[in-house]
Amino acid sequence: MITSRGIAVSPGIAIAEAVVLEPDASRVRKRLVAPAEVDRELQRFESALSASAEEVRALSVTTAETLGPELAKIFAFHAGMLADEHLLGQVRHSVRNDRVTADYAVYAVLSRLASTFSGHRDPYFRERVTDIQDLQRRILGKLHRPLDLGLAAITGPCILVARDLTPSQTATLDTAKVKGLVTDYGGRTSHTAILAHALGIPAIVGLEHATRDVNTGDTLVVDGKRGVLIVDPDAPELLAYREENDRDADREQKRGKLRDVQAVTRDGTPIELLANIEFASEIPGALDNGAEGVGLFRTEFLYLAAAEEPTEEGQLKGYRDAIRHLAGRPLTIRTLDLGADKLSGLAGVGEDDHERNPFLGCRSIRLSLQNLPMFKRQLRAILRASAEGPVRIMFPLISGVMELRQAKMVLNDVIEDLDDEGIAFDRSVEVGMMIEVPSVAIQARCFAEEVDFFSIGTNDLVQYTLAVDRCNERVAPLYSACHPAVLMLLKEVIRAADRTGIPVSLCGEMAGQPEYVMLLLGLGLRRFSMTPPAIPEVKQVLRAVSIEQCRRVAGKASRFDSDREVLNFVRDELSRVLPEVYSGRA
Repeated sequence: MITSRGIAVSPGIAIAEAVVLEPDASRVRKRLVAPAEVDRELQRFESALSASAEEVRALSVTTAETLGPELAKIFAFHAGMLADEHLLGQVRHSVRNDRVTADYAVYAVLSRLASTFSGHRDPYFRERVTDIQDLQRRILGKLHRPLDLGLAAITGPCILVARDLTPSQTATLDTAKVKGLVTDYGGRTSHTAILAHALGIPAIVGLEHATRDVNTGDTLVVDGKRGVLIVDPDAPELLAYREENDRDADREQKRGKLRDVQAVTRDGTPIELLANIEFASEIPGALDNGAEGVGLFRTEFLYLAAAEEPTEEGQLKGYRDAIRHLAGRPLTIRTLDLGADKLSGLAGVGEDDHERNPFLGCRSIRLSLQNLPMFKRQLRAILRASAEGPVRIMFPLISGVMELRQAKMVLNDVIEDLDDEGIAFDRSVEVGMMIEVPSVAIQARCFAEEVDFFSIGTNDLVQYTLAVDRCNERVAPLYSACHPAVLMLLKEVIRAADRTGIPVSLCGEMAGQPEYVMLLLGLGLRRFSMTPPAIPEVKQVLRAVSIEQCRRVAGKASRFDSDREVLNFVRDELSRVLPEVYSGRA
């Protein structure tokens, strides 16, 4: 049994035999052509280019119909490259001046570009290499050199293992056959990862050596929740995962019953359950799971899915779509939460600034405040959308009071501009902030006087409090949301919000984990925001407990010295409340 850990990009558990896709070893040979054949080669290229562009347009339409218009924007990068005269000019120049075949010119120019992108220090560029390879494969296919990775040969349920997949390949996967996806390369924001998540395929990327360690026919377990791949699991491990899969399936069947059941504790305390989303198209599914609104609309993919900074009108459309789907339910939009390391090539931001530690550098609200035109465009789009439904604005990664006040001043400037232009917006739009930095959690009372609401982002709060990068396999076990220091900060933030009379929610992964429900309720939390599939499970737990019972759990948990003691305790309490559900695998 081999166990390895990668980057979890799409939740769920898949158990099936592996199909390992061999890397595309096809290399186009350099072949010279006679001067009289140059025009014919150029015509072949133009025809292949036209056919490829039409195919990308069709794929974009299909993706929009099946996965939503936001995901279809991924292929705007492909369309842009197919219309890039500088890039196409290199191919034409190679055919004319070097007198090579159109096939070789396409292969050489795009291979060179892919190599340049792969060596770029910016992760955004490195993650676009598969897009370039996708286009290369597509154009060469139109030049009668099909480069098939064997996807068409898949006949039954399997887990796909590959060095990487292109966005086109991922978008067209047959989910009836492909039950899981594992790749050597890729990151959280790669287009392949985004599409796998949208398709609902459990997926792990960035495993580095999966294609080396796995053979076609091996039994695999893909744990998309924890980022764990198990090759040829032993009998106890396989049984445990099958039982967990069965429990997940049972919970899925109960969703319909829980959707319209009120989120209220056993003693009658109402709890608000909201959804975290990336795309407006996710909202119908979130409502099906029982979401009462959106507590976190991550706007980053509006930027990452495009080849350039999205326009004000483009952003406005995305926000309006979300408002229409929600039909009067609340929508909380978080302003851009990316670093300069992700946007340098996209928006002309920080192109010459190399940051050794981007997580402690120019990102989130810091990046927005240093790029005011971009920040104002987003705020204008959010405010204009607020005229059509309830919208709240949330600033990420605030670390000091002056930073928050500066962000509010920029917002007020935008409000004045809209007033001067006679553009409608909701004047009562609420303004809140994320609690993600220990300095803010410690000063929570001060910040509560400045905003309309808090939202605790435990993912970053834990990371910054414990000085642990949860994506670093060597220290990931030290990352723990139930560390006593983290619990102290949570308690302080919730208490400060209650004393000031502003609502507080928790939108980190902790909110969607059943073992923490009683603990968080006991600390005073009454608003949870989570990934939509987690809502029914959290609702099931909170309906089985009383607030007094939860206060006792939180009180005892607060007296433990280690995160392991806390975790074992809350899991034991959960198994006592719902033994028929939580007496198995932790």
